[in-house]
Amino acid sequence: MELTAGERVIHEWFEKKGWQQFPFQKEMQRAYLQGYSGLLNAPTGSGKTFALFLPFLADYINTYPTDYTERKGNGLLMLWITPLRALTNDIRRAMQTAVDDIGLPWTIGTRTGDTSAKEKEALKRKQPEVLLTTPESLHLMLAQKEYPKLFEGLKVVVADEWHELLGTKRGVQLELGLSRLKAITGKGLADVRRSDVTPDVAGGSAADISAGSNSSSSLRIWGISATIGNLTQAADVLLGNTFPPERVRLIRARLDKKIVIESVIPENIEQFSWSGHLGIKLLPQVMEIVAASKTTLIFTNTRSQSEIWYQAILDKYPEYAGVMAMHHGSLDNELRNWVEEALHQAMLKLVVCTSSLDLGVDFRPVDTVIQIGSPKGVARFMQRAGRSGHHPGAVSRAWFVPTHSLELLEGAAIKQALKEEIFESRDPFVLAMDVLTQYLVTLAVSDGFRPQEIFRELKTTYAYADLEERDYGQILDFITKGGKTLSRYDEYLKVEVEEGLYKVKSRRVAMRHRLTMGTIVSDVSMRIKFLSGGYLGTIEEDFISRLKPGDNFWFAGRSLELIKVKEMTAFVKKSARASGKIPSWMGGRIPLSSQLSAMFRKKLDEVAQHIEVDIEVKTLRPLFDLQAQLSHLPRSGEFLIEKFDSGDGHHLFFYPFEGRLVHEGMASLFAWRLAQIKDASYSIAMNDYGFELLTDEDIPLEQAIDASLFTEDHLLDDIQNSLNANEMARRRFRDIAHIAGLIFTGFPGKTMKNRHLQASTSLIFDVFREYEPDNVLIRQAYNEALQFQLEEFRLREALRRLNQLKVVIRKTERPTPFAFPIMVDRLREKLTTESLEARVAKMKLFYS
Repeated sequence: MELTAGERVIHEWFEKKGWQQFPFQKEMQRAYLQGYSGLLNAPTGSGKTFALFLPFLADYINTYPTDYTERKGNGLLMLWITPLRALTNDIRRAMQTAVDDIGLPWTIGTRTGDTSAKEKEALKRKQPEVLLTTPESLHLMLAQKEYPKLFEGLKVVVADEWHELLGTKRGVQLELGLSRLKAITGKGLADVRRSDVTPDVAGGSAADISAGSNSSSSLRIWGISATIGNLTQAADVLLGNTFPPERVRLIRARLDKKIVIESVIPENIEQFSWSGHLGIKLLPQVMEIVAASKTTLIFTNTRSQSEIWYQAILDKYPEYAGVMAMHHGSLDNELRNWVEEALHQAMLKLVVCTSSLDLGVDFRPVDTVIQIGSPKGVARFMQRAGRSGHHPGAVSRAWFVPTHSLELLEGAAIKQALKEEIFESRDPFVLAMDVLTQYLVTLAVSDGFRPQEIFRELKTTYAYADLEERDYGQILDFITKGGKTLSRYDEYLKVEVEEGLYKVKSRRVAMRHRLTMGTIVSDVSMRIKFLSGGYLGTIEEDFISRLKPGDNFWFAGRSLELIKVKEMTAFVKKSARASGKIPSWMGGRIPLSSQLSAMFRKKLDEVAQHIEVDIEVKTLRPLFDLQAQLSHLPRSGEFLIEKFDSGDGHHLFFYPFEGRLVHEGMASLFAWRLAQIKDASYSIAMNDYGFELLTDEDIPLEQAIDASLFTEDHLLDDIQNSLNANEMARRRFRDIAHIAGLIFTGFPGKTMKNRHLQASTSLIFDVFREYEPDNVLIRQAYNEALQFQLEEFRLREALRRLNQLKVVIRKTERPTPFAFPIMVDRLREKLTTESLEARVAKMKLFYS
């Protein structure tokens, strides 16, 4: 088949580089040039960025085959959305090299939260042909006056790492942005049936609302995604119902990306911790791996853990000072940029990091990845493993370091899941009313909007396809009149209506809205600044509030002394002291995914059958033999429950192996159902493998099982009764209120204190719940509590599974290897680290 002019240029570019196009890159090029939109599924390090960018260049060259090297000032042609700001520098560098090689006089620009005001002004004056940005920055652009002019020549939007945005409010934010971009280009609105909308929506007629274009969009939209369990649905969410199925392609890179995974095996498993979350005991073995590698990334699951590991390495292996760095989201941007550039230049031997380096950044010198503790998901581990050997044809090498004994079995489960290509799905987020409220004010801040037009656009998105007229009207009423309950407060009357146009006229309202836009909500942070000048990053206000001047703490790998706190800045100086507190950041522990839970149970069944294929299982044999001796090793068709009495009371241990969040809901549910048979109060503890119910009363377990303890009947009612649903919803409402603009968190450097934020949102929650219980944001808070805090769907599925199992009850004389970590988890919530260690040591002696 004869190549087009653009295809010939791209082919010659590959030849000059000494590279060859993979079959999936050729397939992607054909699909793009034929006008398709869709989703590209390719493993990390396979060349997926060029797979989409080069066809875009070929299409441009086909349009201007004779003068493509001379045409300048084309305006914005491609919008490349990334979930992480850290990705933009690396992608921009690769793109700029390609256009320079080909001879295109183009500029590749970036616009993120790290872009300076001066650079943003320059972008306004002269738009680059390609702009790399984030969902938040896209919405900030939509908040500019006359923003449609910016996008009128747009040809394609690419959502990079779409799997990271899917199922989040940031993903919904992108869906909304895409719906507007399709409308601006005038080529994207599918017909909305007359029956979908009644004549009353915000004053528009049914004819007005359904009068959209039926033509397929020439604005192409493509997503790039790593492997997830629901790729087809991922494409549906990204594209909405705008594109007819025959114009959509799902392209998979059928590459045999080789990943070598090994577990770090403790020398003496009998002496290894049954519970924990740091893994420092295996530091010598970890450093042997580092020493044998060129460049290593050590991934931890939390920022605190990265600080602890960095400090431990520096303390035990001081020779790594100068060739080791740290990278996590709370460090100052300049520090993170330096680390990334140093990785590119092969200046670093080791980087301790978090998920801030999870995604798509190309660090070719990295040949080894070490994961500390279970990442709790198959896809997450694969993503991190792919940071090593991050180029086509290279082998990715990853080591799994358990932080306690049973995590070794998780390591075996991850390896098996990768072998069987079992990956987690990302469930779409629908009807996020807080994000919609923010979006409507954003449009009102810029040029204003007409509700019937925007409603039509919303119905083309996956997130709001089922949006009801009544709820949409309630949000419009809220942003213009404060709704039923806040109409007397001027700060909630943000949007004015003139001749059907909804618009923000107050400069103060517009400024405050732009300052608080976005869907990432975290606890109030304070900046860490040297007294002599220079920023280190941010830390949560709650941590600093527990320190007094003169106290020592560790941050960014440095020992620091707190000098003073002024407004929202903590001033520090370097300290020579080796001891100090390690910062902690809020946020729950990552729960075990349903896919990894299922694989863990499969591996446990192999253990019970004495099938010892994996080195991890062989290593854990003494632990499992002790479990079998003291209690029982459950097979796949069994549900183990242990009973144990101690000086603390009567203990019940249940082992569903379904993950922490499911166990939290299940423990509360079982406690409430048991209390219906015999009145008692319970203490609850849980981990990813099981949960404990502790009470002073003898527990009528067998009677409760006969009375359908595990039934899913009346589940929602029982959950409401067993848990403080109001308190859970109240906690969810804080973030919802922030996103929806119900509260103003303050100006830069003068942020509202954490306790004031909590008091403000709690007061609004109580007012809504009492006087406006049908408020869309209140309903969303309760729905989110069920969906995300309790994983209600997984809980229901787990109960259904347990109902089909044989219940095995064992009375034990002492805590088993399965039970002991859960008891420690309960103590951890009550005791300081020092007293916890002493208590655990006594327990080991007593029960051994």
